[in-house]
Amino acid sequence: MQQISLILTLLILQINAQSFPLVINTWNFTEATKAAWKELKSGGDRLDALEAGCSQCEILQCDGTVGYGGSPDESGETTLDALMFDGLTMSMGAVAGLRRIKHAISVARRVLEHTSHSLLVGSLATEFAKRMGFKEELLETHKSLSIWKKWKENHCQPNFWKNVYPDPRQSCGPYHLVGPNSVYYNSPYHFNKQNHDTIGMIIIDKNQNIAAGTSTNGATHKIPGRVGDSPIPGAGAYGDNDVGAAVATGDGDIMMRFLPSFLAVEEMRRGTPPLEAAQIAINRIVSKNLEFFGGVVAVNRNGEYGAACSGMSEFPYSVIASDINKVTVKTVKCKFVVHKNS
Repeated sequence: MQQISLILTLLILQINAQSFPLVINTWNFTEATKAAWKELKSGGDRLDALEAGCSQCEILQCDGTVGYGGSPDESGETTLDALMFDGLTMSMGAVAGLRRIKHAISVARRVLEHTSHSLLVGSLATEFAKRMGFKEELLETHKSLSIWKKWKENHCQPNFWKNVYPDPRQSCGPYHLVGPNSVYYNSPYHFNKQNHDTIGMIIIDKNQNIAAGTSTNGATHKIPGRVGDSPIPGAGAYGDNDVGAAVATGDGDIMMRFLPSFLAVEEMRRGTPPLEAAQIAINRIVSKNLEFFGGVVAVNRNGEYGAACSGMSEFPYSVIASDINKVTVKTVKCKFVVHKNS
């Protein structure tokens, strides 16, 4: 019996090894997947691949929602958020509201590797980046400034203000607190793939070490200073070598309240398959927010993966592994789809 058990164990390890290394990321950002894969095949480790993949999306300005030149805030400025989480050491580095530095994921890695901190923010994160050798440059482009100008011409609609005056449904402000007898409520800002995206990426290298991370330029027309889920561990991304990893994308203001990446990983720790773990994370959010828009991708340490989503008809994600050896875009149908009246 011991001999049979040993043979079965070796067989399982052999099957698992065929799946590694593995790269998986949100959306059909296949060039990012390829860049991470190339780094792994060239001998890079999980962090090298994660940086290479997210950097490629920053350079390509994936969907205009990653990297420079996208998602202008109320003042017209583009700022960046990024997170790098190492499942081997359970350490992380992140930046939020990063100004005038193009390479957010690379700065996040410097936070991880060259400080005892986890998260740096705003202009002081920029100063840190400059000390690490990064070039300071404008993140705005003609395209992003054009988006901002058209928004201003449309009376700053939509926006994220509520319970202020003048009425944020009709005005650009400046806003003030309402008086005791008058309350203005703004219509909810409806997220979709065009006004907020994140690349969330998971790497399992040949040694089955895990890393997960994100990069984004945040929500379009956000109030300056706003930070979403992407650079927050357990919200945008989370990983543990003993279990697996998960990443999330969508309405970050809601997701960061529910820590969907952490929840998915903890479900897998209990033995829940990745697909079901991702769905549980989405269900938790939708149970309190019926119109939630977003998706979660989860991978366990054996290389099994799955995704779940809400607020859209389907959610694509990109994957490549040794047993596939080419980038494949998978699509999951969303169980929760809100149909709005036109």
